Amino acid sequence: MNVRVATAKIIASVLRGEGSLNTLLPEYLAKVDDRDRGLLQQLCYGTLRFYPRLSVYLAELLAKPFKAKDFDIEATLACSLYQLLETRIPPHAAVNEAVATCQNLKKNWAKGLANAVLRRFLRERATLDIKLGGSREFQTAHPDWLIDLWQAAWPEQVDQLVAANNHQPPMTLRVNQIRCSRDQYLSTLAEADIQAYPTPFSDVGITLQQPCDVINLPGFAEGQVSVQDEAAQLAAQLLAPRSGQRVLDACCAPGGKTGHILELLNNQGDVIAIDIAAERLTRVTDNLLRLGLQAKLIAADTADIASWWDGHPFDRILLDAPCSATGVIRRHPDVKLMRRPTDIAKLATLQLSLLRALWPLLAEGGVLLYATCSTLAQENDQVIAEFARDNHSVHVEPVATEAGMATSAGRQLMPQIDGHDGFYFARLVKTAIA
Repeated sequence: MNVRVATAKIIASVLRGEGSLNTLLPEYLAKVDDRDRGLLQQLCYGTLRFYPRLSVYLAELLAKPFKAKDFDIEATLACSLYQLLETRIPPHAAVNEAVATCQNLKKNWAKGLANAVLRRFLRERATLDIKLGGSREFQTAHPDWLIDLWQAAWPEQVDQLVAANNHQPPMTLRVNQIRCSRDQYLSTLAEADIQAYPTPFSDVGITLQQPCDVINLPGFAEGQVSVQDEAAQLAAQLLAPRSGQRVLDACCAPGGKTGHILELLNNQGDVIAIDIAAERLTRVTDNLLRLGLQAKLIAADTADIASWWDGHPFDRILLDAPCSATGVIRRHPDVKLMRRPTDIAKLATLQLSLLRALWPLLAEGGVLLYATCSTLAQENDQVIAEFARDNHSVHVEPVATEAGMATSAGRQLMPQIDGHDGFYFARLVKTAIA
């Protein structure tokens, strides 16, 4: 399949709400030539990353918006604008590719439109930039509602959030210390002429100077390392499971944190990992097999306790709760398009219900680590505050990391351009009720 056609189809499906980039991209990567896979990823991620800004341009350049059936043409124009703004493609090549894509999509009527719109953009860009500069979506490449929430909660961090989200994230590894130490693996990378440096907050993390294909990582197939952002690595580190403890990883897919927990336990713990989607557990199984680790995997609704719990309490519970993903937008740029302001309250309700369902499963003195990849207080501190207010056995402990900043109930990490993703952690200890 032509790479520009594949890009148009993927982005059009995202615009129509038919799937996420994470689910759509693998299908199309299998349809293009190997040499084009990197380009397909670049075009999809780059176009979606800047789509709020690109859509402002298109609204000005088009006489009327496209209907849903023609979102592939909108996506083609947006992709061409992205290339003209953010890459070194010659202008004539970007225009010609857009016209050819319209033809390959069997929409010859759009060829003249694409040519006219893009040539007008090239002629009038300076004027357009002045005219549209007052639009906050144009300035930030983020939806207004999200900027409003950040402005209310983190007025001093808004610029940092925007800048980090509009950059490509670094590639970070987690060293499997059952197999080797971080220093040993850094030496191995140096011998392979791969530049890397240790992460500042995770004691097993390594960030690569330049991303690379995992097949080029020494020992990857043998389970020496996994690809995992530094913030996500802190989850198992802060959960701090100990030998002999029973551990639950709720909402576990794709299994990075499950693997890290087992690595900390030297693969000798009683670890149960649950996910609601059976097909997602296939990836967990594959990850654990590569690492040489074992856990009991269960496909079930975590909140439906009666369907999977055996009645034995857990010493540690990791609840990596479903959330808005506003802390990992740079890795999932379609969040800017797919998420709606009304989603946040629904997610907070779900998060609170999961906390209430899992808390009775925790042994007295046990720890539940609540984690989200969200930067919104509505899903983080406010959820913990409401849960603790209604449950007198909850003791909120300080989160033992220097990463991010302390909040009223936990620790909020903001995405860093050359560092970790955005994340939130709260550490809850179960006390005896007097």
